Amino acid sequence: MGILRVNMNRALKPLRSAAVDFHYLLNRGYPRKPSLELVANRYDLSYDQRHLLHRGVFSDGDAKTRRKKKVPLRALHDRDLAIDGHNVLITIEAALSGRALILSNEGFIRDISGLSGNFRKTEVTERALCLVFDLLKKVMPQHTLFLFDAPISKSGLLAREVRERLREEGLPGDAQALKVPEKVLTDFRGIVATSDTAVIDRSRAVFDLAGYLVKNRINSKSLLKLKT
Repeated sequence: MGILRVNMNRALKPLRSAAVDFHYLLNRGYPRKPSLELVANRYDLSYDQRHLLHRGVFSDGDAKTRRKKKVPLRALHDRDLAIDGHNVLITIEAALSGRALILSNEGFIRDISGLSGNFRKTEVTERALCLVFDLLKKVMPQHTLFLFDAPISKSGLLAREVRERLREEGLPGDAQALKVPEKVLTDFRGIVATSDTAVIDRSRAVFDLAGYLVKNRINSKSLLKLKT
């Protein structure tokens, strides 16, 4: 990610100013896409900087609504949990690999890698899964359902591996690769682990699983927060 390859202070100075302006426009009801383009062009932001802004800044109304849906770690105990597999793993991998992450003003942590379509399981994925399973064993949900995007290469194999791991660890649960996992996630009656805004907006209760691990287990040095 380019923003991590340049002087951090120099890269963040225009980004912070742009975040304030973008937030101002959103709070006054201006459309998101043209507002982002206007502000990004004004401050001559790079692709990565624009993506950080897009992933990290929302209107106060949207931020308040999403924050209300967030639940703490203890809420997972003895509850049904659905995990947005690729969303969670890619974010954790970004932290483990030192790629840029943004702490949004609604309290969720997101990566800006855009790797979803090109995701491939690596040893970093294994480390990410270990962190997830350590957390599950600590909090013990009633049932854990991992959902992966079937169009992404080898998702079925990844789901099978996770199913076997759940059984080995003695954790009640399942893992599936679905064409559109969002349909199941947004109808889920338990807690959903994701940072995807579309899923958050249509879910009842949300836990930022990746964000929790980034802040409490990984202590990422590449986590950025923009004051608005």
